[in-house]
Amino acid sequence: MKKQKKFPFQFIKTGPKSQRSSKLGKAPGTVTYIGHRKEEKSRVNLITYDDSELIKQQVEVTENMDIRTPPLKTQWFTVIGLSDEVSMGRLASLSGLNPLVMEDIVNTESRPKVEEYDDHIFVVLKMLYPNGSDQIVKEHIALILQPGRVFLYQEIEDDVFDGVRGRLEQHSGRIRSRGSDYLFFALIDAVVDHYFIILEALEMKLESLERVIYTDPKPETVYEIQQLRNDILKIRKWMAPVRELVMRLIETESELISKDTRVFLRDILDHSIEINETLHIQREMAFGLMELYMSHVSNKMNQVMKVLTIMASIFIPLTFIAGIYGMNFKNMPELEWHYGYFGILGIMFLVFILLVLYFKRKDWL
Repeated sequence: MKKQKKFPFQFIKTGPKSQRSSKLGKAPGTVTYIGHRKEEKSRVNLITYDDSELIKQQVEVTENMDIRTPPLKTQWFTVIGLSDEVSMGRLASLSGLNPLVMEDIVNTESRPKVEEYDDHIFVVLKMLYPNGSDQIVKEHIALILQPGRVFLYQEIEDDVFDGVRGRLEQHSGRIRSRGSDYLFFALIDAVVDHYFIILEALEMKLESLERVIYTDPKPETVYEIQQLRNDILKIRKWMAPVRELVMRLIETESELISKDTRVFLRDILDHSIEINETLHIQREMAFGLMELYMSHVSNKMNQVMKVLTIMASIFIPLTFIAGIYGMNFKNMPELEWHYGYFGILGIMFLVFILLVLYFKRKDWL
């Protein structure tokens, strides 16, 4: 399990957008990598286990691989690197996969989904987790459940399955005594569990922006709000379909998933429902932040205008008095009064005090 990092999280920039145009003109089912990860040769790690034995090894993708016959022990193949189209095509041929399945595996823009076939179940997910630089990594993964085998296809070596591997190391663990369908469940469960870390990060970001809006909103706050809204919409696109995906796995009539494993899948369904509800709330909160920001800025402007209006209201009568005695008329008797200057200043000061007291009484100041 990866440690949860403190806020802030940022989405990792993995390079330019994938080029869908590379598929134009090709037949459906052609293995064409669509993504932006570094091109490298695929590596295959194999874990073979049962109640009494656990074997780890790295295997080569060769024509001699026997991955069609059901094994005597449970096998977990982890294929790292999807850009190696030659190895991906060879694996598809050796394992007897439908060509359209392998096409979806190497297409990192595929949405989360599940497809059932006679001899395997195919699942696409988006794996989200924080890395060591307080960034959120989004990785396309695919799972294939076959009798006695699980294939995990992922873009890079980093993942969220350390907890599953650790449980396999324990001889007394439930995962060692169950079949490939339980391993299939455990891998999906690990992906879904890490979604909660991302949701907690979004919650912290929402609370942080809300505090900034109430205390010291700045023009760049608008950009941060807009960026958060975009992030939530992207995350919702990746997480929301998981609920439907898990429901289909629970309701499937395939013999590849046992009745006991369906009970555990219901736990993932509960988590996915909670995730969808949380995402809906956070989406509404993110859209409300912009309205809150505009309302706060408007209130702040109203306060400034209020102060300026009060200042103007105080000095208007004073300016009126000063304007009268600034007129150049000879027949103004009080101008000849010895204490006229000080008298007018006193009247102006008295008017000032009376207006201030009046505004305070009205709670305008």
